Amino acid sequence: MMNLERLRILSAVARHGSVTAAAVGLHVTSSAVSQQLAKLERETGQQLLTKNGRGVRLTDAGQLLAEHADRILSHVELARSDLEAHRGQAIGELRLCGFPTAARGLFPTALATLRREHPKLRVRTLEKEPEEGVLSVVRGGADLAVVLDWYNQPLSLPEGLAKAPLLDDPADLAMPADHPLADRRTVELEDFADDEWISWPQGELCHEWLTFTLRGKGIEPRIAHLAGEHHTQLALIAAGLGVAVAPRLGRGPVPEGVRVVPVRHTMRRHIYAVWRADADRRPSIRAVVEALRVVGASVADG
Repeated sequence: MMNLERLRILSAVARHGSVTAAAVGLHVTSSAVSQQLAKLERETGQQLLTKNGRGVRLTDAGQLLAEHADRILSHVELARSDLEAHRGQAIGELRLCGFPTAARGLFPTALATLRREHPKLRVRTLEKEPEEGVLSVVRGGADLAVVLDWYNQPLSLPEGLAKAPLLDDPADLAMPADHPLADRRTVELEDFADDEWISWPQGELCHEWLTFTLRGKGIEPRIAHLAGEHHTQLALIAAGLGVAVAPRLGRGPVPEGVRVVPVRHTMRRHIYAVWRADADRRPSIRAVVEALRVVGASVADG
């Protein structure tokens, strides 16, 4: 009989494209993945992986089994959902991922509440950018993802996902404290057409949003620095190296030398949770979403 966990590992290798990436996604070592796949080959009596340069790829038999594994794991997820619903308790393990400012601004309080109210529920967390989080939920690498889109650029979601809004997060304009507009009560993006910008890394949803939004206002952005962490962006601003859009969720104290000013026509990120619709009946999903929603409401009110 084929081992379910080994099928899960094979599915992960098919999704991620390599043993190393699958190991990272599963939070295990590469050697552990290789050992389990070797055992699966002995169980099936077929070669499932073959060398491909310095890495590996699935053989035809491996690809066929991986496709079956995806269907099997989907049925297992549905069975788990039905059993949890029948039991009516939030217990077991739930894998939660979210983009960095959500992980910082929402997760700590929500997880503390869940530990207190649902002591038999274990929540594992991982930081992932929104599009990666959606993909992880679709492929079964996570049970729930906290993602975002912007007021003028929605994130496309695949079929088969359910979602719940958590909060709308306003974004300000961050600039050096000695900037000519630092004393304004509100500003417009057009006011900074001649400034250098500090942005998120290329390829990330928020970087694409920034360039899309500025160009929509007739501004060709001069992006001087790229930084994924907001704290790094603010440190660059404090050094007088540019301006940036600064969402409020998870921002923390603004360092000396930086001034944040609201934008007159408010920019907002819509933040919500997504999960597979076939897991909708799981009490653990509902418990985590509710905890995140309560924290989100308190952040929005604060």
